[in-house]
Amino acid sequence: MGDDETQVNLLQYADDTLFTGEASLSNVVAIKSMLWCFEIVSSLRVNFFKSNFEAIGIERDLMIRYANILNYKLLVFPFVYLGISIGANPRLEATWKPVLDNY
Repeated sequence: MGDDETQVNLLQYADDTLFTGEASLSNVVAIKSMLWCFEIVSSLRVNFFKSNFEAIGIERDLMIRYANILNYKLLVFPFVYLGISIGANPRLEATWKPVLDNY
């Protein structure tokens, strides 16, 4: 993407989008730019305040800085996605109890 060919990978599922890539300022700016362009082209709004940011292998201060640039909250593990606890111990019965109760 762009003149420096910054790579940004994404996965879309249901109404969610997951961006993966190197935790760098250029990637954060590229993601923010793509989301702004999406808003302009589609006339839809991205709710940045419902969005989450997580990075692996970088300092917490830098992660907070990137989250602030995107206006995202920091993602805290475990979290619930589609009714399933992500990051929780899958061997524990308590992890699956909410799923089974809704079945």
